[in-house]
Parts: sequence; structure tokens; C-alpha cells
Amino acid sequence: MNAERKPVNGIAFGTMVLLCMLWGFQPITMKLAAPHISLVMQAGIRSILATLLLLVWARARGIPLFRRDGTLWAGIVAGLMFGWEFFFIFAGLQYTGAARMTVFVNTAPCLTALGLAVFIPGERLGFRQWTGILMAFSGVALAFAEGFSAPVNVSLLGDAFGLVAALLWAATTVLICTTKLAAVSAEKTLFYQLAVSAVLLPVVSVAMGEPGVTSVTAGVALIVIYQAAIVAFASFLAWFWLLTKFLAARLKAFVFLSPMFGVVSAYLVLGEPLTAAFLGAAALVAAGIVLVNLPGK
Repeated sequence: MNAERKPVNGIAFGTMVLLCMLWGFQPITMKLAAPHISLVMQAGIRSILATLLLLVWARARGIPLFRRDGTLWAGIVAGLMFGWEFFFIFAGLQYTGAARMTVFVNTAPCLTALGLAVFIPGERLGFRQWTGILMAFSGVALAFAEGFSAPVNVSLLGDAFGLVAALLWAATTVLICTTKLAAVSAEKTLFYQLAVSAVLLPVVSVAMGEPGVTSVTAGVALIVIYQAAIVAFASFLAWFWLLTKFLAARLKAFVFLSPMFGVVSAYLVLGEPLTAAFLGAAALVAAGIVLVNLPGK
């Protein structure tokens, strides 16, 4: 385990805001591409392309990915959890709305903080930090309160998939921070996850009887490139690098920004309105992040 992880600084703050913007926009791209590429197959193709990009990146920078360092089994477990996490996210979108899915998936920071507090003393949060996390979660719930009360057909199965995905996301973070994976490069940590999911997800898609790729347009190709190169490769690589340098529970608090950016993206791309509830939610999220990351006792 890396004992030198630090509180969030300006670099980590700016990077996490950018990552949350990318992650918040991703559900919109999933829905846009769904008529052309089935959802779980999208996740599989994304992992395959991102794995190839990571191999090229590591070779160009001379980063060893296959050297024996005692991380194999932890890496495989992390890869399986990563793969199934995205199965539940992508498959769950068939049964519930993107807003509801985002709410349930973003319970992961609370689950992560709980897990890290058990296993890593340096990650324990005080009353103020827990208050900040609760405020941020309240902001997320408020932002989507209208969705919960709207008379639409949503499935409890999709909601359950979101909660399972959140648990897997949190468990993956705890595993990385509490095993030898914390001491290896971000590239190797990500390689385990992408490589395992690149094998797992297409197999699961075929087993589910998904239609797979039914048509390809220039727009769909751009979406696939965005999901693979920008999200699965670049943003996840940056995320795992941050996990090796900064306190993970506090980084996780920023993930509450993802659904906020998702709503903004929906407004800009799909013309959905911004409401007073969203503005209040954004204020709660911002206040929560400040509380979680203030230095000192």
C-alpha cells in the first residue's frame, strides 16, 4: 500500500472536475448509440479498443505491464469487478432511466468511504467529512427528485443494477488501495481491468442474445472513439493515477459532480431544462466537496 497519499490539492481538484465532466456526458452517448450498438456490446467494444490504446501507450513510454510483481490475482479480481460493474451500468440502462441510474451508481463514494475507513486508518473521515458526503448525496437526490416522482415506467431491476454497480465500483477502489496494486503504475492497474472486461463483456453480450452492432454511422463511430479513447483509456488512466497519489475517499466525493454535469449535458445536447432544484442540488454538492476537502481537524 502506498503510504504517501495526500489530501486533495489544486491539481487533483482540477483533474477530478474534468473527469466528472467526461463521465457525466457518457450516459448520453450510450443512449445515442444504443439503436446502433447494443448496450453491453458497447461496453465490450470500448474495453477492447481502450486496451489496445493502453498497450501502445505503455510500450511507447517503456512501462512494463507483464512483469511479475505479485499483483496478478488482485488484478484479475479488480478486472472482474470492473467488468461486471459496467455490465450492470450498461445493461441496467435497458430497464431504468439514465437519471435514476446515475443516482444509484453515485452512491459509490459513500460505500467507498465506509470500506476505506475499515481497512486504511489514514482514510478515515471525521464528522465534517461525513457531513460533506451526506450533503453531496442529498444534492444528487434533490437533482433527480422530479424523476423519482414522475409518472413514468421505471423498473426496480434497473435500479438494483445501479446499486450493484456502485458496490462493485467501491469494492474495486478499496481493493486497489489495500493490495499491492496501490504500489504499481496506474497503467498496469488499468490494464488488468480493461483486459479482463474486454474478454468478459462481449461474451456476456452474446450470451444475453444482444443484437450487437447493427449499423455504423459517422456519429456512432465518434461516440465509440469517445467512450474508448477519452473515457475508458485517458480518463480512467488519470483516475487510477490520482488513486496512487491522493486520499481515495476524498477523491470519491468529487464523483458526485458527474450527475450534475450529466444534467447540464442533457440540457445542451437534448434541450432538457435546468430547474431550480438542479441549482440547489449543485450548491449542496459544491458545499459537500468543500467540507470533505478542508484541511485540518
